[in-house]
Amino acid sequence: MDKAASQKRGIIYRALTVIAVVLLATAYFQPGWWVSLKAPNYPEATFPQGIKILFHMDSVRNGCEIRDSAEVDETEALNCVHEMDTINHYVGMYPIASGGPVEKAFSPFLFAMIGVMALAFAAPGRRSRVVVSVAGYGAIAVWMTMAVWGENGAAKHTPGYLEGLVVSLGQDASDEIKDQDLSPVVQMLRQSLAESEGEGADETAKADVASGDRTALMATLKSAYETDQRKLPEAERDEWTGSLMQVFRWHYARSLGLWFNEPERNDPLVATMTTVAKVLYWVVLAAMAFMVFAALSTGRIFYWLLVLVPAAVPVGFLAEYAGWLWWYGHSLNAMGAFTLKPFMPTVFGDGKVAQFSTHSYPDIGFGLMVAASVLLLLAALIRRKQLANAGDAARAM
Repeated sequence: MDKAASQKRGIIYRALTVIAVVLLATAYFQPGWWVSLKAPNYPEATFPQGIKILFHMDSVRNGCEIRDSAEVDETEALNCVHEMDTINHYVGMYPIASGGPVEKAFSPFLFAMIGVMALAFAAPGRRSRVVVSVAGYGAIAVWMTMAVWGENGAAKHTPGYLEGLVVSLGQDASDEIKDQDLSPVVQMLRQSLAESEGEGADETAKADVASGDRTALMATLKSAYETDQRKLPEAERDEWTGSLMQVFRWHYARSLGLWFNEPERNDPLVATMTTVAKVLYWVVLAAMAFMVFAALSTGRIFYWLLVLVPAAVPVGFLAEYAGWLWWYGHSLNAMGAFTLKPFMPTVFGDGKVAQFSTHSYPDIGFGLMVAASVLLLLAALIRRKQLANAGDAARAM
């Protein structure tokens, strides 16, 4: 094979890889899967798509939309995340927010690492691969460390993640902490501020939170956290730092206890997930260091990890999704109003649980991941052919 043909293949596989990275980045901000529940008490005229939720990489979000109806004038869509949590708790299922807490917390760092791996694969030559790897992984390491351990580090996560935390607390982003949960002094201060600032300031704050403003979302989380801390004995209270690790640990405990306040069962789960999060932090750092080593080689087994790991993203997503569905169906709490035998919720297709029909299907984000995977595998094949022909030419000389 002549040099021109080799260069052409190099351009093609690099272009395919870059396009795949763009698709993966877009997929992160799109819903990957959706689930809907339908039942006779949720008529199609009122709930045309049933009780629908959307699974994003960083959160689970409302899939219900405002109805376009001449009979009913809606200004705000039903929050189907709350509605599904309410339905599920009757059969003893934990809230949606209690699934995949570590994955959601680390999702931006993992996706960023995967993106750097693919870009390193596309980089021309060993030196440029190492430069891309060291610069990319170094930036991710700093970002992740500041987010996980730094003060107000959770604010360095995505607005979608923070909004998901707020909504799943059992209060909409626009809801306030109840006055009875506050100390008398804080109640008086709140009343005084409300009187002096008027309703306009309150509506502005609600709008800031609803629009995904990080500052407003963090303020809401801090208020909820401090409210919870005041319910504890003073010796057990922790000051708010706003680090992702603190927010993650507190919010996971809060989610588990939202319907089923059983410390003897919930506390071990919180301890386990906290340990997993701490271990994952170091695993990600170690993986990025190893990927720098992989970037030093060309055509060897470790080198191919740079493209095969990003290509496996849709498989990993499905495995995680199915695994957590299994956990939901096999971790039913006896405090539920109805008793069901452990079951496997529908991963793909249509199913039935009690009087509800369930529908579970991929969304645009998963389609983008699959498209990226196909492009990456094609790029890997082209690159492999290029290297094989280059080796044959070298041996012939």
